[in-house]
Amino acid sequence: MTDAFINWISGPVLRAKANKSFRINEAVLVGEKKLLGEVIRLDHDEIVVQVYEDTTGLRPGDPLNGTRSELSIRLGPGLLGNIYDGLLRPLDTQGRYVETGFDQKRGDQTYPFTPSLKIGDSVKPGAVFGSVQRSDARSQRALVPPNLEGEIVELAETGCYTEDQVVCTIKRPDGELHEISLSHRWPVRKPRPVTTRLPVEGPLFTGQRILDSIFPLGCGGRAAMPGGFGTGKTVLQETLAKWCDADVIIYVGCGERGNEMAGVLHEFPGLEDPLTGRPLMERTVIIANTSNMPVAAREASIYTAVTVGEYFRDQGMRVALMADSTSRWAEALREVSGRLGELPSEAGYPAYISSRLADFYERAAHVKTLCGQEGSLSIIGAVSPPSADFSEPVTTHTKRYTRCFWALDASRAQARFYPAVHPLLSYSQDSDVLADFWNQQGNPQWPKQRRRFLTLIEEQSRLERMARIVGKDALPPRQQHILLCAELINEAFLRQSAYSPIDRFCSPAKQIAMMRIIINFISLSEAAVNEGVSVERINDLPVMRRIRRMGEEIAENQLDDFKELMRNMEAEFTHLSEGVISNAS
Repeated sequence: MTDAFINWISGPVLRAKANKSFRINEAVLVGEKKLLGEVIRLDHDEIVVQVYEDTTGLRPGDPLNGTRSELSIRLGPGLLGNIYDGLLRPLDTQGRYVETGFDQKRGDQTYPFTPSLKIGDSVKPGAVFGSVQRSDARSQRALVPPNLEGEIVELAETGCYTEDQVVCTIKRPDGELHEISLSHRWPVRKPRPVTTRLPVEGPLFTGQRILDSIFPLGCGGRAAMPGGFGTGKTVLQETLAKWCDADVIIYVGCGERGNEMAGVLHEFPGLEDPLTGRPLMERTVIIANTSNMPVAAREASIYTAVTVGEYFRDQGMRVALMADSTSRWAEALREVSGRLGELPSEAGYPAYISSRLADFYERAAHVKTLCGQEGSLSIIGAVSPPSADFSEPVTTHTKRYTRCFWALDASRAQARFYPAVHPLLSYSQDSDVLADFWNQQGNPQWPKQRRRFLTLIEEQSRLERMARIVGKDALPPRQQHILLCAELINEAFLRQSAYSPIDRFCSPAKQIAMMRIIINFISLSEAAVNEGVSVERINDLPVMRRIRRMGEEIAENQLDDFKELMRNMEAEFTHLSEGVISNAS
């Protein structure tokens, strides 16, 4: 018997006359092709559904049937190394175009399973009952679903099994038997449970100096990356995906341009993981939802991605989720809201956009999982504000739920400054709790050095406005010295070459050495200016060229060269001061 019949359609939104009871967020299958939809409103005997696929060809009178479950995805060992659409359907099996009709089958590939428990053992929700060792991806744990517990009455032996084959049977406390396979389903809009949320302890290290040393992100934290067109959001997201020290990378292209997303899909499978030397895709999941795909699926894609991230987090892994971009997700929310006839809020977005953003970002956390391991999920969301207006609603609301704000600046990007993160518009609220990390790395002065850098850059901004009026040469020597030091911080430390095999990644030890060089230069040059040395003479020192290019010229295995550079710098300043004293006498 058909559960409902369509009586009204408007793009991805439809209404249907119900013959049975439905519930909010229940997944439904629409029409003869069984297009996937979700109930978003109940009104007496009528339901409102948003459809996650193209509704072309649907007409009033077509059938609609409920699934008696929420919108869910299948989580298992086959996720890593593959590319999916916003509903977690594998794109590599879809041919040239995505076929209509909901199907999450991932083929008949088998995975080597090794049990870690035995028949008669009691298991709690989320417990580990075995491991899966893939040759082309990371080793993973086989998990009991978070909503299941009981006693193991059957357990498969060591061997190879598909994701759908039953490998374990659990007897619930009420006596009901429940079969589980290497994969299980979980609702995308429901956060997976954990034992405890833990405070941030260490950083998600990215290898980008301006992010790690100036605006660090705690592991399990949340960061927003707003920027106008052409400021390098996607390039920086790809760089972070390659170089950050996470165990698993989830990259979701949410409403991105087709050509741009095609570039990502073409480049990622060929990238080498710098941590292991193996293909980067072995620890990556890509969810591609381009701007010409169904708009409702774009709204669901970030929930799909964060659910996948929580699955790997529950195995005790460090997961980094890159969402590019949440602005286009919000535009999908606005379009669906308009078709529902809801009263618009600021800029036409629905009034609940703030709570939806909170639902997404608050799923990032450093936790103790149900299986007793520590895991984390960090979220880095790109934002594309129209005309680079950071006061628009999506950027404003995102700032409320993130602790790191990496503002990309168009003028720096046009000047070929990479990463184009503006140091005066950005901030990190994780910096205080991450001071212990830098102390353990051997730099207890990191908080003071960081504040010194930011203070000089702020003073530079003020002095440059004055210099445009009176001229730089008319400024007093102390102010010219501030401009010189701030310029050195920008050029030698904050700028990083993505094309240089030496400078595209910077380790903690190298960042510490570079900060010490610059801090020492600031002290020595300040003393020289006080002794009467002109800023021009300081800028003409032979060591200046080496300091400006130390990031590109000193490799990770040549860190002792920083000590030599320090000695050369101190010697040149000593010679400079002696020359001033002899001239004065």
